[in-house]
Amino acid sequence: MRVIWPYVRRHAGIATGAVITTILQAATILWQPFLLQKVLAAIIANHQGVVLNLGVQLLLVALLGIVAGILNTVWAAQTAVRIAADMRADLFQRVQRFAYADIEQFSASSLGVRMTNDINQVQMLVMSILQIVLRVPITFVGALALAILAIPSLWWLLVVMIVVIGALGVFMTVKMGGYFGKIQHYIDEVNTIARENMMGARVVKSFNQEDAQLGSFNQASGQMETLSIKIGYAFAVMVPGFFMIANVVVGIAVLMIGNQITSHPAYLAVITSFVGYVLQILYAFMNAAFIATGATRAFVSLGRIGEVLRHAPSMLFPNQAPVLSLDGGIDLRDVTFTYPGDDAPILQHVNFKVRPGEMLGIVGATGSGKSTLAQLLGRLFDPDEGAVMVGGHDLRELNPRSIRKAVAVVLQRSTLFSGTIASNLRQVRPDATTADMEWAAKIAQAAEFIDQLPERFDAPVDERAANFSGGQKQRLSITRGLIGQPAVLVLDDATSALDARSEKRVQEALARDLGHMTTVIIAEKISSVMHADRILVMDHGRVVGNGTHAELSATNKAYQTILNSQRSAEEVG
Repeated sequence: MRVIWPYVRRHAGIATGAVITTILQAATILWQPFLLQKVLAAIIANHQGVVLNLGVQLLLVALLGIVAGILNTVWAAQTAVRIAADMRADLFQRVQRFAYADIEQFSASSLGVRMTNDINQVQMLVMSILQIVLRVPITFVGALALAILAIPSLWWLLVVMIVVIGALGVFMTVKMGGYFGKIQHYIDEVNTIARENMMGARVVKSFNQEDAQLGSFNQASGQMETLSIKIGYAFAVMVPGFFMIANVVVGIAVLMIGNQITSHPAYLAVITSFVGYVLQILYAFMNAAFIATGATRAFVSLGRIGEVLRHAPSMLFPNQAPVLSLDGGIDLRDVTFTYPGDDAPILQHVNFKVRPGEMLGIVGATGSGKSTLAQLLGRLFDPDEGAVMVGGHDLRELNPRSIRKAVAVVLQRSTLFSGTIASNLRQVRPDATTADMEWAAKIAQAAEFIDQLPERFDAPVDERAANFSGGQKQRLSITRGLIGQPAVLVLDDATSALDARSEKRVQEALARDLGHMTTVIIAEKISSVMHADRILVMDHGRVVGNGTHAELSATNKAYQTILNSQRSAEEVG
């Protein structure tokens, strides 16, 4: 409840109104059988005036209950929806502060479930508390007291009913409690499989994996179905069980009092109200059982939400630091880095410097740590040891806006958001004009296809940019990286999907128009970096070569190995 209480306090006024109307509604429910008992007694005694007076009271009490019920439903719903909306907004805002490692720790699909399904469970819990939970103890205590006052001699029968129904309710609630935690796990699993299948639809179809994916989905879905059926069976036993116990109690009470009706006609009114209170006690137990089982699932969801809200981001940004204009100087000082969850470091004691305006190429075998360097330069991760310096400042000491203004990282996997080309480009620079976009698109060689679109920069971008080819998405990503005119541009294999002609034109445009900009080009192909001012050669997380293409070709064995393998592949081709 520590997770939800701050949100309840934000809406204390409307929540209080819901509580008050719940109490009024419970009071009217309890008062009606008592008035009905008096009406029946007056009818038996043939007191017409009393019957009319009590009838008016019954109508007023019923009207009060209806009004209280309507207001309670409206205010409870508003409170629940507002709490859920605030919690969802805070959860999303919290995720925005997470580092990439934090998102990987929870997984994107699980975070999506927590912001949707789990918060919906909490919303239903709040609604239930304000509508039912507060009414249950009032109804239970009031009905029990009034039932005993109606027929004091049958107090023991009520105690037996409460004990038996309570034992059954506790047993079934405990039994179902474990199921709900497992169901949330399987919801995560089903969501992950579905998400991966839809995002990787081309791969699934290319390798004819539809049946395998369907099997995985059916297995996870089947496990969730099995648990849901077990919960359904539990409810199927619990609800009829409650009614059976209550009906037995009512039957015994009627049997014990029935023989005395002839000699004591007033008992007819008493037994009617007694049965009404027994049913109210039953409904109180049933509501408590339903709420307990639902609350079990909601508390699991609250725990999952609390994990995210309490999770301390693995990287902290000094947001109060001033926003600085940095030059393009880069300095990595004895940097060692290990990915979260890994045992061995991916980078070990990396040292190099890049002067402002210099073009640096980085090559190496797969897994040598090239892309990791790109992520460290954009401060997607922090090094375990050493420091990453840009413009003479440690990235960990800079305001995030200083970093985003100074460093643009274009990754190999191009991620564009649904909207328009312009809305994607303006993510980096909201005030970018059409002229700015045209300048960046020309350098990235994206202008050649953008100009062919009727809407040009207002052309739509579908979900995951499905209406653009891989090369077009990469050129748009490069355009987005250029439009802010950063001091440092990092291209992490960002031209891998381009044909040789387009890649060469991009390289020539970068060298011609961005001589003032520090450019770091990370690539598998030496042809992509051979024109750079200097080239770093990475091998198993270490820098094993640093020089020009000519120098490395003549003296560096690791570079020679990569160069010869690529020449051989070209010759065979």
